[in-house]
This record gives sequence, C-alpha cells and structure tokens, in this order.
Amino acid sequence: MSYVPSYELLKKYADVLVKFALRSGEGVKKDDVVFVEIPECAKPFYLPLQKALLDVGAHPIMQYLPDGVTKHFFDNASDEQIAFYPQHFLHGKLEEMTHVIWVIAEADKHDLEEVDPKKLTARMFSRKEYRKRQNQKEIAGELTRVLCLYGTQAMADEAGMSLEDYWQEIIKACYLDLDDPIAEWRKTFTEIETIKNRLTALSIEYVHVTWPDADLKIKIWKDRQRLGCEWRNIPSFEIFTSPDRRGTDWRIRFDQPLYRYGKMVKWIYLKFENGVVVDYDATENKEFLKEIIATPNANKVWEFSLTDSRFSHITKFMAETLYDENVWGPQGNTHIAVGSAFNDTYKGDAHKLTEKEIADLGFNECATHTDIISTAPRTVTATLTDGTEKIIYQNGKFTL
Repeated sequence: MSYVPSYELLKKYADVLVKFALRSGEGVKKDDVVFVEIPECAKPFYLPLQKALLDVGAHPIMQYLPDGVTKHFFDNASDEQIAFYPQHFLHGKLEEMTHVIWVIAEADKHDLEEVDPKKLTARMFSRKEYRKRQNQKEIAGELTRVLCLYGTQAMADEAGMSLEDYWQEIIKACYLDLDDPIAEWRKTFTEIETIKNRLTALSIEYVHVTWPDADLKIKIWKDRQRLGCEWRNIPSFEIFTSPDRRGTDWRIRFDQPLYRYGKMVKWIYLKFENGVVVDYDATENKEFLKEIIATPNANKVWEFSLTDSRFSHITKFMAETLYDENVWGPQGNTHIAVGSAFNDTYKGDAHKLTEKEIADLGFNECATHTDIISTAPRTVTATLTDGTEKIIYQNGKFTL
C-alpha cells in the first residue's frame, strides 16, 4: 500500500503555510482571500489546507487541477491557443486575492518530456504580464504567496527513493517532526536575518566565486539588499540578491541536474560576457537548455544565492528545484538563476521604480526564471565599494 501522510501531519504542514508563511511570517488574517492551487495527486492535502484557512476566518478559493491534462493541451492546442492571454480573468483573480498557496505535486514527472520546448516557453511568455502585475502587488505589500511540496510516487521514483523516504525529507525540511514547527521556523528566520543584514551593510560592489569548475565575477552594487529565508518558499534557507545583470563575467559549471517540464539537464556550463550568456553546454538535454536561454532576456543572470550548511535539513536530491536549491551538504550550495530579477532587492522603494529606473539599475525582466545549482566547494570573496576585499563564504558557511 502506498504511503500517505496522516491527516494530523498534513494539518500541521498546512498550519505552517497558513499561520506562519503567508503575510510574511504573521499568518493569514480573518477575511483574507486565499487562492490555493493544488493538483489532483495532492488530494490528501486539500482538506487540511481548507481547514487551516477556515480556522482563521479566511476565504479559500481552491483550484483543483486534474492530473494528466496539461500534455493533452499542448498536443492539441494551436499556437494561438497556447499564447492566448485571458486578461480579464487573470487580472480579476489577482485583484481579488490577498494570498496565494501553490502546491507542487506531479503524477508523472515525464508528462511533458515530448512536448516541443518552444510551446512550453511560448505559454510561459504569454503569462509575463500576469507575473509582472503579481510581483508589483507583492512589492506594494498587498499580496503574499508561498510555494510548498507534496510528495508523490512519481516524484520519489525520480529521486531514487521510496515514497515514505521522500516524505521524510519533506518532514525534516519543514520541521514537521517537531511539536511546534512554527517556533522553529521563527528561530531559523531570525538567525538567517542576522547574516542577511550583515551582508547588506557591507556595501558590496561585486563578488568573485571560485572553485575548480567556476571563476565567476558578479556585480552586486551598493544599492542592493540581500533577501533570505523568504516566506515565499517553505522550506527556504537561502540568502540571495538580484545582481546588476550587466556585470557578470567569466564561467561556471553546475554539478547538480536541472529539472524542468520532465526533462533533466546535466552538468550545465555557462559563460558570461557583460552579463550575457555567450556560451553554454550540458552533457544531457543541451537542446532544451538552448530553448530556455533563447526565451527573451533569459540569457542573463537574475539571482545569485548561497545556502549555509548550518541551516538546511534537506539531505538528498529531490528532483525538485524548491528543495534542491536549498539542499544541505558539507559545502552548502550555490545557485544562480537566469531570467527575471527580484526588483525588491533594491534598497529603496522598489514599488515606485519606473521602467527606466529598473533598467538603469541593471534589473532584468523576463517571462521565466531558471535556478541552476551547485554543491561543489567554493570561496566567495566580496570587493567592497572602498576597494577592500573580504571573504564572505567559505567551506559551506558564511564567515560574517
């Protein structure tokens, strides 16, 4: 019989999302409108999530997604139907909701493997305006969101684990094995917040990342703040920023595979000049990597992130970016994302930035973002605005 987490465990999980993660650590309030997107294969999580929202007096809007229908759409839809943008529906939904919960769960990890990558990127590009408006609402403090994982047999198989072992990684990572996971999350967030503030106070001009497979210079600028352990993802242990996309140079190879639309891209290599990918390679699915980079503006860096090995409880490859970008290891992890930037890493009021100011600050706008991860040993040296150098990360830990 396949493993199914108990209702009590899933209710504890739902409480972490509803009573802690949303509203930036404060939890959902009475009369908040919460949009929940949950796949059919995560059905046991539906009622615990709905109950958690009803308990706090919120108004849940539950979108239940049938398994196995997405590939059918791409196989049968015309280019015009794929690119269709239901403006009034999407904008109305965005105006109505206060918070969003996205549940990641897949009944078939390879469902979209044979779909033309051009169709997938066209669909994502068609939703660019919706994501832009959503980000603007978030930056204005009028919307919060959280992403979480529900493990399925297909996901466990892809990671080479039993379903019960896969769930044990989720349980440990989210502190669901503790009597009071919310208290532990508050403690972790406080510790990471201390490091994050120390980094922001350094006024870093650029960082130099070195290890045997990397020699990468990333321009940060003094007008950037560091974000980290965000409530947007449960779990999350990273500290990150959106660099100046124009100031990334040299090369990097990633030892962790990238999963996207049922495809796995291995040993990705990227070379940058003036912030643009000028060369790339992969030992598997290189053509799919080419399609990702070919999306307008997806050939530029949008995020630079470090995870300290002292915080993460994720010990295994999960074949899912939400977890793999936070994976534990003796050397922690580094991940870089190509595509759209986080404008809220700007130290000033990001909500008031004009499009010209966004461009002048070196932020990147794109319909997609793709996180690529490495757990190899690395040293990160910061050059400050006064010209001095300081090692900020070494041996898997921040040195501040």
